[in-house]
Amino acid sequence: MSKQVELSVYGAEVLCASCVNMPSAKETYEWLEAALKRKYPDQPFTISYVDIQEPQNDQKKEDIAEQVRNEKYFYPLVLVEDTVVGEGDIRLKNVFSEMEKHGYAAK
Repeated sequence: MSKQVELSVYGAEVLCASCVNMPSAKETYEWLEAALKRKYPDQPFTISYVDIQEPQNDQKKEDIAEQVRNEKYFYPLVLVEDTVVGEGDIRLKNVFSEMEKHGYAAK
């Protein structure tokens, strides 16, 4: 692992219309954080929840939040660094695969 990876989970408190029976973006963030800590213990990463309805201090995050608001992406939207690894129904397999490309190894 060369550097600590940053994950971002974009979403809103209000569920999207097609996400009625799915976890909220905030719940997805919490679930994903717990799963990654179990899979990659002692391998640090950062994960942040980005509320697409709130203004962002980071221009890159604001640009992505705007794309989600404009329905280019479904939410929750998950990025590992700058790579989209899931939107809507998040699959751990896809997230883990991208993490391993950055040198993370399952324990």
